[in-house]
Amino acid sequence: MILSLFNLLIFPGFLFLSLFGLAMEFVDRKLYARMQNRIGPPWFQPFADFIKLAAKEEIIPEEADPVMFRLMPVFALTAVVTAFFYIPLWGTHSLFAFNGDLIVVIYLLTLPTLAFFLAGWHSTSLFAMIGATRTLTQLFAYEVPLFMAVLAPALLAGTWSLSEMTVFYQVHPAYAGFNIIGFIVALIAIQGKLERVPFDIPEAETEIVGGTFTEYSGRLLAMFRMAIDIEAVVCASLVAAVFLPFGFGLGPAWGFVIYVFKVLIIIALLALLRTVLARLRIEQMTIFCWKVVAPAALLQLLINLILSGVL
Repeated sequence: MILSLFNLLIFPGFLFLSLFGLAMEFVDRKLYARMQNRIGPPWFQPFADFIKLAAKEEIIPEEADPVMFRLMPVFALTAVVTAFFYIPLWGTHSLFAFNGDLIVVIYLLTLPTLAFFLAGWHSTSLFAMIGATRTLTQLFAYEVPLFMAVLAPALLAGTWSLSEMTVFYQVHPAYAGFNIIGFIVALIAIQGKLERVPFDIPEAETEIVGGTFTEYSGRLLAMFRMAIDIEAVVCASLVAAVFLPFGFGLGPAWGFVIYVFKVLIIIALLALLRTVLARLRIEQMTIFCWKVVAPAALLQLLINLILSGVL
């Protein structure tokens, strides 16, 4: 009982995820700045921003639904933290592994986006509602390619368990090379899921102020920002477990170091994407996902389906 509480609340649970998420936000912002020939923030900036927001007053709009307005940040944060417990990190098995946990992780990672939509919609602010509508529209663009990209390696491994997938690719490391298309698709889809450039359409400051979170402030906004930071870590961890299945079996210490290294690589690639690309319009994002990203994910599925029959 005590060990379970420690795992849930301390390591690798909420406290570790919160600190790691803020640290990865610093890495992302620092890399983004250096790629633009800027100095970037100091290492403590994300922590300072969180403390500043948490100390500020919460203001709920008069016409907003107070229950939904307060509940959505908690809902989003809970969903991303829960998803983390089913992903193998520095070992071949996750904290709570079971057959079919891959589907549960994908489902849990969809919930924060729905929470963002409901938060903006129930804010009853024009800017927030436009941002919420864009958030939901974008969801239908990237979610299907992401599902297919992640499910293709599972099809080749013959299991819907992330832990069993990790074991399979640990035994057959050469098979991981067949999933390169899915890896690229997953990176692009995650960029959209995290609403980062070029897919930061729901939070376009020059168009709709703060988008979905326009009316949020204080601790509630801090919780949303924390949920986004943790979601970035969870998505990077999922991609690392599915597409970079190496570094397991070396012991907890080395396994943890390699896990952090893999997450850093994925965060760096995401930072590179938002450095070299400009923001798209919502219809451009939708067309790109359905005409380019989705067919690429479907191609990965077909390749793995053929390989699973041949091998």
